[in-house]
Amino acid sequence: MRRALLLLAPLLLLAACTSSPDGPDEGDGADGGSTRPPAPSGPHWKPKPGLTWQWQLKGTLDATVDVQVYDIDAFDQSAAAVADLHRRGRKVICYVSTGAWENWRPDAARFPKDVLGKGNGWDGERWLDIRRTDVLEPLVAARLDMCRAKGFDAVEPDNMDGYRNDTGFPLKAADQLRYNELVARLAHDRGLGVGLKNDLDQIPPLLAHFDFAVNEQCAQYHECDRLTPFVAAGKAVFHVEYELPPARFCAQSKKLGLSSMAKKYDLQVWRDPC
Repeated sequence: MRRALLLLAPLLLLAACTSSPDGPDEGDGADGGSTRPPAPSGPHWKPKPGLTWQWQLKGTLDATVDVQVYDIDAFDQSAAAVADLHRRGRKVICYVSTGAWENWRPDAARFPKDVLGKGNGWDGERWLDIRRTDVLEPLVAARLDMCRAKGFDAVEPDNMDGYRNDTGFPLKAADQLRYNELVARLAHDRGLGVGLKNDLDQIPPLLAHFDFAVNEQCAQYHECDRLTPFVAAGKAVFHVEYELPPARFCAQSKKLGLSSMAKKYDLQVWRDPC
């Protein structure tokens, strides 16, 4: 999120879900084990190009925006909020950080200090050592269990390109590929669609593992054409710009088949779509 300063992060816990009336407590993995969830009842959602969307991570949720897809926070929004959006005919994406730690999340204490790296540019957030899948897999699994328990259709895992940043760990591209593939598998195991957040350099090897893409500022950085493999594969690309007005990017977005809009960095209700 807000790539201009780096991305944003949130990470896991079904403790938040089990202590809430919104979610069931079965198979939550909250004890630290990476229990395999029951087989999904049907195929996961695979959004097609051209869908309209709203991305709101802050402020009181406005469920009345006339779009086909909502992308909202895993922890801050309830099962009731997801169900309400479904009643309104929306598909709903679960925003959750898988590559960085946030100190205000209810599961923050579950992350050992030795997997916490440098700050990622936002208060209270630090990169994670994604090589430590022994530690992170059960935590990510618990967080995705929460998304599933709340009824989300898909997940947007954030901070998926730590290897290209100064994380405090000697991360390599191969480490990122392994980790991103793991996150995609964990989402699919739970019947959730999953989107690749930014990480443009690794689109070719990751395309088969992800059902859609979420991108920030590809127009500002002159790289939107790198997302065409998703569209060519019949997979949606949900795209935002923060610093460019729609007149500067919408023509290209429509040509490329992207679902684009302008947003403010705070990711509240305001949007200016193509």
